[in-house]
Amino acid sequence: MDRSLSPATSLERIGDRSGSDRASWLHHNSITDPFKTRLGQISHISQMTDDTPPTFTPALGRSDLTSQYDKVIAVMTRERRWRARLLSALCPQPAETIVDIGAGTGSMAILIKQAVPDARVVAIDPDPEVLAIAKAKAKSAEVEVEFINSMSTSTVDILGPGTSDKVISSLVLHQCSPEAKGSILANAFQLLRQGGRLLIADYGLQRTLLMDLLFRQVRALDGYENTRPNKGGEIPAMIAAAGFAQVEELNVTPTPTGSISLYSAWKHVEK
Repeated sequence: MDRSLSPATSLERIGDRSGSDRASWLHHNSITDPFKTRLGQISHISQMTDDTPPTFTPALGRSDLTSQYDKVIAVMTRERRWRARLLSALCPQPAETIVDIGAGTGSMAILIKQAVPDARVVAIDPDPEVLAIAKAKAKSAEVEVEFINSMSTSTVDILGPGTSDKVISSLVLHQCSPEAKGSILANAFQLLRQGGRLLIADYGLQRTLLMDLLFRQVRALDGYENTRPNKGGEIPAMIAAAGFAQVEELNVTPTPTGSISLYSAWKHVEK
């Protein structure tokens, strides 16, 4: 493979092949090398540091790489595409309270606030380092986002149950254990008012050999057990188990690290 090619260009070339020929071409040309390079850097850093791991999963798996998060996500996940789809589905309105669970560097929260300045946007993340980046970005963008440094399990205690019109989360669940996934979804359900909506953008069912192969790089980074429900298409069932109704996959965005699904669900009005 011409290693000067971008991941997107490489994907286009793979798209011209099919079946066993595609799998053979992938193996021979090491299409996942761009992401493997990042995995190698992470592994090297892991060997060099003895810091006690945090109680949460940092944005790129290790706090050492937090400053590079935005660059990696932009290149490796077709960020503009899936964020635009998430924003369109969210359809934020003035005076709505929208909570972003696991907001990271604040990219989505800032986009929402820029689209609808009169909406109340609350960005929650347990990582103080990533929130510092988010706050600086919000200041530069001249938007007011409420940042809360907290685990998602504490958000109901902080904001109160039934206080949010919409809850979103992007690229968070795949980093969490199955138990933590369930806890995050349960808390999102409690946060929402009756009739409120949940939107999640994350890695979902990998439907093709290509996407499955590419997603293996994320699995190696974030853990095979953590990412198993995503790969297996179990996220919709987990959302429903948290009490949500009308759970559906709105669209799928293929990326150089696997396909990212956009899920929608509602908290029904009790009769």
